[in-house]
Amino acid sequence: MDQKVDRRQFIGGSIAGMAAAASLSFASGSANARVTGTGAWSPPSDEERRSLISTAEFGRKKSVAGKQGVAICTHPLATSVAIDILEMGGNACDAICAASLAQTVVEPHMTTLSGVFSMLHYDARSGSYSYVNGSMNAPKAHPIFKGGTKAFEALVMSGQRDGTLVPVPGFWGGVEASHGKYGRLPMKTVMAPAIHYARHGFEIHPFLWGEMFVESSTLGAVAQGQEMYFKDRRLLNVGEKLVQSRHADTLERLAEEGSDYFYRGEFARKYAEAVQKAGGFLTIEDMEAWRPIIDEPVRSSYRDYELIAAPAPDFGGQALIEIMNMIELMDVQKLGPAYASAETTRRLLQIIKKVYADAATQRRNGAVEPVEKMISKALAAQRFASLDEKPAAAPPALAPPGSAHITVVDADGNVATVLHSVMSMPYTTGIFVDGVYVCAGLLHLASGTPGPDGRVHSRIAPNIFARDGKPVLASGSPSVSLTENIVQNTMNMLDFGLDIEASVHKPRFGGSDLKVPGANMIEVDMGQDLIGQVRARGEMLVGTSPWDWMHGSFDGIRIAENGMASACGDPRRTAQAMAR
Repeated sequence: MDQKVDRRQFIGGSIAGMAAAASLSFASGSANARVTGTGAWSPPSDEERRSLISTAEFGRKKSVAGKQGVAICTHPLATSVAIDILEMGGNACDAICAASLAQTVVEPHMTTLSGVFSMLHYDARSGSYSYVNGSMNAPKAHPIFKGGTKAFEALVMSGQRDGTLVPVPGFWGGVEASHGKYGRLPMKTVMAPAIHYARHGFEIHPFLWGEMFVESSTLGAVAQGQEMYFKDRRLLNVGEKLVQSRHADTLERLAEEGSDYFYRGEFARKYAEAVQKAGGFLTIEDMEAWRPIIDEPVRSSYRDYELIAAPAPDFGGQALIEIMNMIELMDVQKLGPAYASAETTRRLLQIIKKVYADAATQRRNGAVEPVEKMISKALAAQRFASLDEKPAAAPPALAPPGSAHITVVDADGNVATVLHSVMSMPYTTGIFVDGVYVCAGLLHLASGTPGPDGRVHSRIAPNIFARDGKPVLASGSPSVSLTENIVQNTMNMLDFGLDIEASVHKPRFGGSDLKVPGANMIEVDMGQDLIGQVRARGEMLVGTSPWDWMHGSFDGIRIAENGMASACGDPRRTAQAMAR
């Protein structure tokens, strides 16, 4: 694993170095000029498509703002899809489902139909919040139900990367449930952009090519990998088109037949057979048994704001609340923001590690405390008062990153924010079923044994901060640094008044380093003096490049009292924000 991590970091640094200093700013109307009154989505011209893809780069971005709809995610084609769907009369849920489906095509290194899709939603008309858990299940026959988490960790550390790591997929079920509950446009309309880009292709941008290169030995060893990613026995190059005809066929069947095809029909049968052939435990009965969970979010407060976040078993939202409860006890106005204060950085590292250490211990021991207790202000005060002066080690990062996050606000004020993901490094298993990559999502079983329904505990954290019931900041992030990313950007804006463009460009610290056990990552432009002070207090830190891609992408939208929404692509990823 370490060699692949090294190569990914090398490629990420190389790509970042190629990024232009400035990126295209998408002004109101510029991304949706193609949409007409015919009711059908019209793809961009070749020139428009290539222009959009040229902005899929690392580096400084410009913010956008608008009252008619804003979207942000990590590929400009997908962001453009979301804006198109809004222009066609769709709402935030329609747009986020369409963009997520498009990302399974244009960002196959980050997300897949075999992954997860979990969405936090705000309905402006009713003022209500809800959460759709479209996460993965562990197959009923999986050894983790007998041997527990330690046995599974031994399997993970053994280096096996085959069908044993394949879960029951939740992505499609999450999309279908979300669209069925909140969507406005027909599913065929929502799926049209993804089908188009799979059928007709799109130019490969450097980030995707870098991941293809790292995993080329896996992709080239299987027929469907060669079919999609190779030409004349060599890997496709940057700028060449990636066409995924089998994937397009699958998407078209899904648009017609939905879960009858994916979970209960021909696709389910092929999927189970392929996983079992590769040594996995998934059965067609596991596929048939999968169900979405539609639940109330977990809620608390942070200073003058209400905090609404992903509920268990997606424990990242609860963890975020526990963390913000403790940060609330800090005099941050005196200490200053993390990017300028060694003491704030040190305290945040302590708090985040404490919360996740407790979460991991509870889940691994099968003794999860009640949510009400864990998010209580009283417990936060006890924990904060007892923070050990001897720093705790950063938790192990057993599941390397491969995720996408999208946030959308529509003209009516509806908000949707979703994490969807391959839940591991891309292409890890080397298994494809009808053009769909079968991901190694069960790497996340290290978070603890699933409940009786098999649903896996995932550190997923879509969140919304609200005032007087109305959202003021909706966000989320991919990567092992997702919590650190969300916390620092939230504080930058809500505590220190930074606008979103200034915030995402500030240096920050990240999560667990993948090569140095027990250490946290920190961008070197936090300053050697600050880093030295934090290290002097005993924290293990590994310096990384400025705007390090392992620190995630803050895919958030800030919403003012007058309804003006603003967003800005994070320079650490290929993100772009667009407004109607």
